[in-house]
Amino acid sequence: MGFFDGLLGGRAAAFDSGNAATNAIELTRRHPTVSLTKQGAATGNLRVNLTWRMRTSDFGSGPRTSLLRHPFKALKPPEILGHGQSMVNVDLDLGCLYELADGTKGVVQPLGGYLGDVNAPPYIKLSGDDRFGSGSGETMYVNLDHREDIKRLLVFVYIYDQTPAFDRTQAVVTLYPGNGPRIEIGLDERHPQARSCAVVLLENVKDELIVRREVKFVYGFQGELDRLYGWGLQWGRGYKTKA
Repeated sequence: MGFFDGLLGGRAAAFDSGNAATNAIELTRRHPTVSLTKQGAATGNLRVNLTWRMRTSDFGSGPRTSLLRHPFKALKPPEILGHGQSMVNVDLDLGCLYELADGTKGVVQPLGGYLGDVNAPPYIKLSGDDRFGSGSGETMYVNLDHREDIKRLLVFVYIYDQTPAFDRTQAVVTLYPGNGPRIEIGLDERHPQARSCAVVLLENVKDELIVRREVKFVYGFQGELDRLYGWGLQWGRGYKTKA
């Protein structure tokens, strides 16, 4: 099993998943930013959700489709499967580097059980580690009622041991504000050897909360993301215990 950058501490807690908005804003290279303040969505809990799925073709050979017996079925694209317990080699983790207005810096992530707190600094809470995959994926909550205490947040995703590349996991990070449309960022670019991805940066700029698409892939882990964005934390080797 590989090693990863990690910090210790934190406890798990349960949260309601909330209701998804009926429409969405997709952040792309051409349209990378959105203002939560201008959208009237800078209050309440911002829910950040990571989901992923795999194509059956990624798991070896399956039953062949006969062109003679099923001429139309053979033309269909590979079936998409939601990630489930049978896909134990798939383990994407959601995390967040934070910097508060008072200069406090740190990380919220599953590794080390450093899960944060939604009602006290850093006002970010990870609901837990979805190690085997489920319909809901992994979810993080940001308490925007304390937006004046937040300077910047970098939401990132990293691949745990023996997981296929990002372009095969069909990973999507979705932000669900307390009001207005959800915000989607897809991680489907081809970076076969990348192990981590800086997904989205939330910054408090002159009392306006700006969400900016990053989607920057790196070949290392949290320490490399830290150096890329100048967080200045101290990192060491971290491991996950066996489930």
